[in-house]
Amino acid sequence: MAAIDTVEMKPPRLIVGPLAWVRKNLFSTWYNVALTLVAAWLLYLLLRPAFEWATTEARWGVIEANLTLFMIGLYPREQIGRVWLTIFILAALIGISWGVWKNAVRGFALITLGAGLAFIAISLFFGWDVWEEWLIALASLLIFYFIGLYLPRGPLIATIGWLLYFPLVFLLIGGTRYIATLPPVKSDLWGGLMLTLLLTVVGNFGALPLGILLALGRRSKLPIIRYFSIGYIELIRGVPLITILYMASILLPYFLPIDIPPPERVFRAMVGFIIFEAAYQAENVRGGLQAINRGQYEAAHALGLNGTQTTIFIILPQALRAVIPALFNSFISLFKDTSLVALIGLFEIVRVARSILAQPEWLGTHREVFLFAFVIYWAFNLAFTYGNRRMEEALGVGKR
Repeated sequence: MAAIDTVEMKPPRLIVGPLAWVRKNLFSTWYNVALTLVAAWLLYLLLRPAFEWATTEARWGVIEANLTLFMIGLYPREQIGRVWLTIFILAALIGISWGVWKNAVRGFALITLGAGLAFIAISLFFGWDVWEEWLIALASLLIFYFIGLYLPRGPLIATIGWLLYFPLVFLLIGGTRYIATLPPVKSDLWGGLMLTLLLTVVGNFGALPLGILLALGRRSKLPIIRYFSIGYIELIRGVPLITILYMASILLPYFLPIDIPPPERVFRAMVGFIIFEAAYQAENVRGGLQAINRGQYEAAHALGLNGTQTTIFIILPQALRAVIPALFNSFISLFKDTSLVALIGLFEIVRVARSILAQPEWLGTHREVFLFAFVIYWAFNLAFTYGNRRMEEALGVGKR
């Protein structure tokens, strides 16, 4: 019999895609149509005054005049090129990771592309002179994406790049007296969105290894290790974060030898976040460990693996994969909790906003300033959520 050629046809637009979603969720029945129209009318009534205020009365010049302050705080303006260099390197790493790991990183890469294009459009609209820097960042991402597609031993190189990136960020931003082109910048001058992101990343990635050790220790058969882990987790989870921050800010120097100078406030805050977040990460990881079937341990032992090898190569990868949503939830929560460092004298986004309102020429602009701060938090949290969802889909979390 002659073979019959088949042609693959795409589903109609009214079955899949945005139009299908709108039809199914908003206009599927007569009462859904009525509810959609009523909701749209109520939204119009509620949002119309806000839209009129934003387009006629709001003094958005306060944002334009203080945009750099929102982004980097009191960081020396003549050294701002070092901050841009960290952004360029980050874009390159995201691009090369996209080319190497494909779908697992595609969500974050698309977020970066969208954010870069949005910043370029906003900069051109308001006449800001930073659109060229964002264009360089996007170009770096795309160029290194194509490099990552054909890079030999790409996963190893990308992993090493990410491990070296974070120490490099501190070197570039903080500077050193040993390199003339990188003069030291006191961490008390770090601020704005830059400080918020640094505290979030250091707090989460610094706490994860400690959290894994505490989770394993809580399941240990050695009483001293198990009870120490339980005591640490329950003690830290039983007090508010601001208590830990005050403790790290005030008491940390007393735990250091006399010949070691006390760390600056930013590093004290980082230690506080790591101490606090480790207890919550430990419980997240412990939940993943409990979800692993006992047969996994037995199969590993049957293959001749010892307890350490079983934990590192068999159990932990599956447990961490299972708790990716919880880990990202902690990441988002800590991103918002960084606003508490304003209470110990650091200039993160909220304190920057309050310092702007203290300027005589910008009195009475509370709504504009805090609305912009709200947009920053909301946009980054939305990006983290979208990236988390794409990573879950790529790794098949909850499906296999």
